[in-house]
Amino acid sequence: MNPIRSCLPILLTAVLAACSTPPKPAESTVPEVAVRPTPPVATVRPAAPASTSPAPQAAARPEYLDPNSPLARQRTIFFGYDDFGLGPEDQAIVQLQGAYLARHPEVAVRLEGNADERGSPEYNLALGNKRAEAVQRALRLLGVKDTQVEAISWGEEKPRASGHDEAAWAQNRRVDFVYPAR
Repeated sequence: MNPIRSCLPILLTAVLAACSTPPKPAESTVPEVAVRPTPPVATVRPAAPASTSPAPQAAARPEYLDPNSPLARQRTIFFGYDDFGLGPEDQAIVQLQGAYLARHPEVAVRLEGNADERGSPEYNLALGNKRAEAVQRALRLLGVKDTQVEAISWGEEKPRASGHDEAAWAQNRRVDFVYPAR
């Protein structure tokens, strides 16, 4: 006898048993009690856990590159003639820039000190440097690390305004916050 033919009745029985409907339960002698249907319960699923990995920084645009950001619009501190002290009006800019740098220790800034054309080139370089270092000291007091700040001087070499009057000179006596372009 063929072994497949001998297994065929067993297979047929198993297939038919799997397709059959289960028998109805016997009638109970317990009287039925009216039961109100319970309203469906809303299932609350827990929120997905927050990702512990940092978001990719390459896609995010730094605040200092956004032209609409106050950080990008308020990057210059102006000085009086032959002066390198910070005035009360400069504190808002120093606070704004310092708070950002303290929150972002990975960001570095270059403080570029400038002077107007009056005075010798050597004197103007020294004055621009004193201005940049004054801003650097103020940032340090706000928690900005020295490794984040480079203070340099252009002296009179990079004027913002051309002209030989007080209006132009006032624009050229300054320190600019220069961030990397990325």
